[in-house]
Amino acid sequence: MKAEAVLSFFLILIPSLSEFQNPFFLTFFNHFSIDSEQTVTGRLNEDLILPCLFESGPEVAIHWKIRGQNVHSYKGSNKLERQDPKYANRTSLFRSEIHNGNASLCLIKLNLQDDGSYIWCTGTESGKTTNKIVLKMGAFLMPMMKYETRNTSTFLTCCVLMIYPHPTITWQAGNTTVSESTMEELEPSPPFYIKSTLNVTFSNKFYECVIGNSLLKQTWRGQWVMKEHLHKVQSEDISLSCQLANNFSLPNQDFIVTWSRMKSGTSLVLAYFLSSSQNTVISESQFSWNKELINQSHFSWTLTDLALSDNGEYLCNISSSKYTLLMVHTLRVATQPQEPESGPADLALALSKSASSPLGSPPHRFALQFTFQLTDLQPNHDRRPHAGHQLACICHLA
Repeated sequence: MKAEAVLSFFLILIPSLSEFQNPFFLTFFNHFSIDSEQTVTGRLNEDLILPCLFESGPEVAIHWKIRGQNVHSYKGSNKLERQDPKYANRTSLFRSEIHNGNASLCLIKLNLQDDGSYIWCTGTESGKTTNKIVLKMGAFLMPMMKYETRNTSTFLTCCVLMIYPHPTITWQAGNTTVSESTMEELEPSPPFYIKSTLNVTFSNKFYECVIGNSLLKQTWRGQWVMKEHLHKVQSEDISLSCQLANNFSLPNQDFIVTWSRMKSGTSLVLAYFLSSSQNTVISESQFSWNKELINQSHFSWTLTDLALSDNGEYLCNISSSKYTLLMVHTLRVATQPQEPESGPADLALALSKSASSPLGSPPHRFALQFTFQLTDLQPNHDRRPHAGHQLACICHLA
């Protein structure tokens, strides 16, 4: 089988090298063998150098091929007449380094079809070198996390728009692995478009999604957290916090921070910050950002002179190529302060009655009954009836 592959390569190689009137090639074709093999990894849309080092000498000839197709040839100058069209304007050699024994091939704008085994051969009047470079292509572009509410349900979606090979996607709620997510493959041919959706059942927990690409040894993390509900009165100000988790940082990474208000199924961008340009854009006059805190990766903001229309969920999104944080605050604005909220342990009754009887008349006895509906302070600060529990107080005052 190996002999057949060698013969096939030999037959294809002769026409493309016939223009090289060099004794090396006559010897080479009679003694063709691969000296070594090397594997490299390429990324979709990026550039890559396929390495090729040889012992230099006079009359250098260089030839690169894949699957019987000519990728790049050189002898004194580039010989590209028989080059495979899909490599047109995408290959180059380091001309100034050839005399130093460097015949490495620069391949630009990689695509998944570039995957495969490249065979290069170099020769001079004094010898030859032949090697194989196995290029394995991968893709990992535009991972993201989305948050949405449908009726009374909350959903998180992790997706990656272009990935190859198939990724691993895992979910955690707190420190517990979650397996109830749904996986969809929206683009069946590579690069794949894949998303995983999870129904959030515990809004007070911290959720994390991890997407991994084993070939590229690359991991992306998305994190979501729901902060406590906030209650304010019209005309007041409020500050909402947003900062990275303790185990994450963004050094030497470009990232974007976006604040949005989510209400009735729609999302309105209030402000965003671009780390690459240090540019801050604010679309609401009520909104203000503390620039000193931004320099410390703390993206809290202040909303002034609150109105009833400011009710809703406020979403902070910090995203880079390796990490996304979604932090949600729920704001309720009222026309007047709410009564202090209480639970069963805080209930206290104070009754007083002063009565005077006409002089000389016997004491009078009053029977008064008060019935109270207990309320329980829930984690989301809603006042909900404690079903079936009432407190009756009968007081006899003399």
